[in-house]
Amino acid sequence: MTVRNPSAHVDSWYSQSATPAPAHPRVEGRHTADVVILGAGLTGLSAALELAQAGLDVVVVEARRVGWGASGRNGGQVIFGYGCDQSKIAALVGMDASRQMFKWAVEGVDLVRQRIAQHAIDAHWRDGHAHVAIKPRHVDELKAWQRDLADNYGYAVQWWDRDQLQAQLPSPRYIGALYDPLSGHLHPLNYTLGLARAAVAAGVRIFEHSPVLSLERGARPRLRTADGEVEGDFCVLAGNALVHGIAPELDDKIMPVGTYVGATAPLGEERARSLIRNDMAVADINWALDYFRLSRDHRLLFGGRASYSTLPPPNLPGTMARRMARVFPQLKGVAFDSVWGGLIDISLNRAPHWGRLGGNVYFAQGFSGHGVAATGLAGRIVAEAIRGQAGRLDAFAAIPHSNFPGGRALRTPMLVAAMAWFKLRDALW
Repeated sequence: MTVRNPSAHVDSWYSQSATPAPAHPRVEGRHTADVVILGAGLTGLSAALELAQAGLDVVVVEARRVGWGASGRNGGQVIFGYGCDQSKIAALVGMDASRQMFKWAVEGVDLVRQRIAQHAIDAHWRDGHAHVAIKPRHVDELKAWQRDLADNYGYAVQWWDRDQLQAQLPSPRYIGALYDPLSGHLHPLNYTLGLARAAVAAGVRIFEHSPVLSLERGARPRLRTADGEVEGDFCVLAGNALVHGIAPELDDKIMPVGTYVGATAPLGEERARSLIRNDMAVADINWALDYFRLSRDHRLLFGGRASYSTLPPPNLPGTMARRMARVFPQLKGVAFDSVWGGLIDISLNRAPHWGRLGGNVYFAQGFSGHGVAATGLAGRIVAEAIRGQAGRLDAFAAIPHSNFPGGRALRTPMLVAAMAWFKLRDALW
């Protein structure tokens, strides 16, 4: 059965423009497999596809629809690296391990491109991404980052001064940029639905509308839902910010954070291309950052305005429109056709938190707003570990992670207070 029902996902330009996708049944009764996976987002589907291609029997259980969470409604920017600077990872695990992890992060970007081509996914891929500077200190930070990438990781990105940047992005807000031609942007929901289609073609069974109520650990882990259960030799937890209570020891290592994206009405090709002439994706480097890109139908997709309380900010469309007009004054008065948001998972140090619980329950979380490429890499690395090649997962598992301070009662207000300080720093320095 094929459905074209935007209400099945959070209402957004992505759901309104998504490629029609098949519906999947609920979990009813008992099912068995070699591997059972919680979450039909990019991490879970990536692991499922890798495992099925290796000949394993895989079941994926999703609480809502394929791509319902962050995988299907994020900013669509596909960028090398992780949620923290590579220098942070080097400080945590040493330079040799950091170099390997950076190489794997670039593999994650390449993997997105490969899967789009191999599985004919209509993901609206476009080349190019720029990190842009607003203030002189941003220029210094970006140039230092460029040197670190070149000297320690052998990765070349281009420095653009104000004139070079203005030739592609004629916004008065920015004074320089680091441009990476190998990164890019895409339609994240279409990409996620395309991975699901590829996984099903490889033999994966996907169940939707089946929230997991509990995980029973043991020789054969079991995921229980209201109407049934799935059991396997191995289990993968890939629900990220939307899972709570399934593995309590993981919960305090991440914090759910709300982030938001808006889509203007179609601007027309000429007007849209006057904003971003080379069709790249863009993000500034403020703590409370703005990020934006053009859609295939010539809208501006503009994101930012994170909420560390997880509550949507008041008058979100108006706030987003004002932020957009700071970047593009010529769009003052242009409204958004739709504004949507969702939760991402951040770790305390913003580094990826991937590993195993016991011998047969695997997890990947802590993508910290930088997950479109890293989720695919995580799925591949978890699949390798399940098949007996655990070296890469062990490297990530060696990254130390602490609980968020304050416990469940205080950690959210403490984080809100900390983020207020960082926002003040953005404004004053």
